[in-house]
Amino acid sequence: QVIVTESGGGSVHAGGSLTLSCKVSGYRHDTCVGWFRRTPQTGRAMVAGLYTGRSNDDRWFADSVKGRFSLSQANVKNTVYLQMNDLKPDDTGMYICAAVSKGSSCLDEYAYWGQGTEVTVSS
Repeated sequence: QVIVTESGGGSVHAGGSLTLSCKVSGYRHDTCVGWFRRTPQTGRAMVAGLYTGRSNDDRWFADSVKGRFSLSQANVKNTVYLQMNDLKPDDTGMYICAAVSKGSSCLDEYAYWGQGTEVTVSS
């Protein structure tokens, strides 16, 4: 059974930083891991993604977070961190981690989803 678990959300002022973690349990292979942000106004949108076990060059970021968000991998297999710097009020939302792409790209639909962790950025 594959279980995706996020942690690290919270409330910060604009300009602050947060690091979210995503742990994918029950899946032994390298795989796509994506971070999504969901808000009532915009729905769910992907903000970042990578294929675990690959180099730093093989990562994707939404234009709105490029230069501010980064991804890293823990020594523990399939644990991914989303480092968020210079946070803006528009970054507010539920951040949801997903694992295992159903297609050939990490931008395709995902098979397994976490419950999410809330991020609130105040101005």
